[in-house]
Amino acid sequence: MSSAEFNKAAEEAKKLKSKPTNDEMLELYSLFKQATVGDVNTDRPGMMDLTGKAKWDAWEKRKGTSKADAEKSYIQVVEKLKGKYGLA
Repeated sequence: MSSAEFNKAAEEAKKLKSKPTNDEMLELYSLFKQATVGDVNTDRPGMMDLTGKAKWDAWEKRKGTSKADAEKSYIQVVEKLKGKYGLA
């Protein structure tokens, strides 16, 4: 698995014909953050930031996943979404 494939998938994720569901978006976000940053390194957002909390929680669930595994999973999710939504 190469970072070039990961970067290509990240670009393709931006070109889907339709916006994925919120759950699909959280899956993409959390895998992307785990692959590029690693384990969560920020405090959980406050109670009024519902979107921020959802994103943080999704990322937190990936804790301990290696960057290589996160990249691989991210590419697989993008491939699945391309099949579902197509590329623009």
